[in-house]
Amino acid sequence: MASRTQVDVSRVYTEKGDTYARVNTIGTTGVRPFVLVPGIGVSSTYFERLAPNLNEFGPVHALDLPGFGGVPHPDQAMTIRLYADLVGKVIDDLELTDPIIVGHSMGTQIVSDLVSRRPEISTAVLIGPVVNPRERWVARAALRFLQAAWHEPFKVKFLAVSAYLLCGFKWFSRILPEMMQYPIEKALPGIQAHTLVIRGQYDAVAPRKWVEQVGRLLPNSRLWEMPGAAHSVMHAHAEEVALLCVEHAQQATSGTPLRDSNSLRVYDTAADDIPDTAPAVSIPDAVAAVKGRLTEAVGVARGDDDLIAEGKTEHAEAMERSGDASRVAASERERAGAEARAAAARRGEPGAG
Repeated sequence: MASRTQVDVSRVYTEKGDTYARVNTIGTTGVRPFVLVPGIGVSSTYFERLAPNLNEFGPVHALDLPGFGGVPHPDQAMTIRLYADLVGKVIDDLELTDPIIVGHSMGTQIVSDLVSRRPEISTAVLIGPVVNPRERWVARAALRFLQAAWHEPFKVKFLAVSAYLLCGFKWFSRILPEMMQYPIEKALPGIQAHTLVIRGQYDAVAPRKWVEQVGRLLPNSRLWEMPGAAHSVMHAHAEEVALLCVEHAQQATSGTPLRDSNSLRVYDTAADDIPDTAPAVSIPDAVAAVKGRLTEAVGVARGDDDLIAEGKTEHAEAMERSGDASRVAASERERAGAEARAAAARRGEPGAG
């Protein structure tokens, strides 16, 4: 289980050397590596539940980009192209062979820009792609974000608020126009990679019609909608999204062309054995998780990557223990229910089957 909880932190600097991407890595072995690119204002923490589930397939590198997550930024605003170039440099410096690139929100713009210029990348995942060209103005985007946020879990709302405060209004306001102006619809047709597109049922930021248009623009894609989810679907439904990502990566590896790219399929949450509710966290694990967060925050403030890694690892270990305990409890409930039904069947009670 160490690979699911041990976090290593490193830096990859821009070509100018004026700032860097913070790379948070779990795992060292596996079929293929993942690179996770977050959206505007937020950090790799948005992937804290997704990354361990992907780590069963390969090592995972979750990025904190300049200006976000406490990473310093240059004096001038970075464009989507500059962010994409930095993600490309992460891939090159870490010597990653054909990684699976996952982008969320503004991260989908960064991924699209990069992958459209790198035909050697065979697999991409776009979660909640932005910006819908029919709604390319800030007031409408803010409204859509608030509509989606209403359906987000409390923890996601807390992560978002704390991340935006850390980012600061000045840098956020510089990057927002870059995000709003970037024409992702022009980059999508140039993507040769097998591309998985995921949206949440209540994601007003990436509405259904827009995601279907994304599918039509992509040469090779699959589209999925997650019931009950909003814009941050990869956090609230991490295990389901991980299953889709791994299945997609396996299919892409086989070289089989994707079909039904214009068809948005709805994920059947009743067809898997994933709990519909988040695992309960014990008081000791909650305390350990908070302590990990505080340690990470101190590390960010000091620019101490070792301390950041220590805090992230402590938080991940607490969440892993909590998840294991919940899975054991669920298994025990299922076993007890099966025994009760078997006993009722022996007694010939109705409904026992």
